[in-house]
Amino acid sequence: MPSIELRPLQPDAAGELLPLQRAAYVPEAQLYGDVRLPALVQTLDEPADELTRSSCLAARAGSRLVGAVRSQERDGVLHVGRLIVAPDLQGRGIGTRLLLAAERTTRLARAALFTGARSTANLRLYRRHGYVDAHRETVRPGLELVHLVEELR
Repeated sequence: MPSIELRPLQPDAAGELLPLQRAAYVPEAQLYGDVRLPALVQTLDEPADELTRSSCLAARAGSRLVGAVRSQERDGVLHVGRLIVAPDLQGRGIGTRLLLAAERTTRLARAALFTGARSTANLRLYRRHGYVDAHRETVRPGLELVHLVEELR
């Protein structure tokens, strides 16, 4: 595998991002028994719009997009979202590199994110990097979100 390079992803790359996002969320859909997760049903216009309103770091192995993370400063907190890694490359530190790079983009003292309560690998990653549970939210029966925060500085 070529070395991984992190760099900003521009809004015009939504067409490249959306297939990766869908591939990365298929295991989540299987875990929750729900193929209608928001990340799976977005149209091309939605991630394009999100990319204009937030920052996105991309992980590339050569010319291949293999990961991404979005972040946005809001209300004095860095909100981290849609941390994705190509399924065939998960477990190789790409998610860690993206998470830490997103945190380095801010001078804010706190970061926040959320993931599903059944997403044990995601929870393990976030907790390993200092995130702690803030609260839980039941979205619907069978889908509970864990909101986590980290003090960055």
